[in-house]
Amino acid sequence: MKINQSISQFIDYISIERRLSSLTVAAYSQDLISFLEFSEQNEVEDVENINSLLIRQWEMKLLEEDKLSARSVCRKLAALRSWNKYLRKQKIISTDFFAKITSPKIQPQLPVFFRESEMEKLSEQPIFPETFEGVRDFLIIEIFYATGIRRAELIGLSDNSIDFENNTIKVLGKRNKERIIPIEQDLKQDILKYIDLRYSVVESDTEKLFVNDKGKPLSAAAVGTIVKKYMSIVSNAERISPHILRHSFATHLLNNGADINAIKELLGHSSLAATQVYTHNTVEKLKKIYKSAHPRA
Repeated sequence: MKINQSISQFIDYISIERRLSSLTVAAYSQDLISFLEFSEQNEVEDVENINSLLIRQWEMKLLEEDKLSARSVCRKLAALRSWNKYLRKQKIISTDFFAKITSPKIQPQLPVFFRESEMEKLSEQPIFPETFEGVRDFLIIEIFYATGIRRAELIGLSDNSIDFENNTIKVLGKRNKERIIPIEQDLKQDILKYIDLRYSVVESDTEKLFVNDKGKPLSAAAVGTIVKKYMSIVSNAERISPHILRHSFATHLLNNGADINAIKELLGHSSLAATQVYTHNTVEKLKKIYKSAHPRA
């Protein structure tokens, strides 16, 4: 089978059968197309002719010529591993061309987060205009920080996702796993305010909660732009993205005494190991307090 044909089938499989998020599907597509182009340059067009040497050569090209980070290369290799597993499961190939492949080592990286004082500035300073876009943008950032949901999860919210009677939000996470997240009364009122304003100024036929001024669902890029626009006003952080707000949600909960297992459930992590990375930020905070306060520090 041709490589391009098998990639097309695999993308259909993860988007239709496994129903992975659109962002994940797009990332896998980009990574596999990169490998396809490299294979064609090396005159390899059939999946049966892929071997460990070809993959190692591609890995070295990404690291040395393209100057990608080890983390980025590991992500691309993960896409290939999933594709390889699919090919073997479908009996398109019989050999594991990843058997001798090792991923580059990644240096541990602590989650970046915004300070609590920076988050407070959002409501203290009049930086959001009293327009449809301003009310919407404030609510987007407020929901990110108050719930810790992912960008794809926020884009997927509909009006029906909000249970106004019980003050909860139903979120559809990775692998279609649903979870219920509690919300405060103030956030509920802000959601109602936004919905009322949206009905009065925007004509829309979508079920999605967040739309643009033409009534179309917000894209992932648009949400990222909104977060960068406003968070850059109150923060000097080197990296600003919706995911940093998710990190901030978890870190601030942990710093204020929340149980790590509860944080795991709120974030929708499948294992506690993914949540425990936030404890490192707490340890670093304790170290600073110790050094500044202990007489022998």
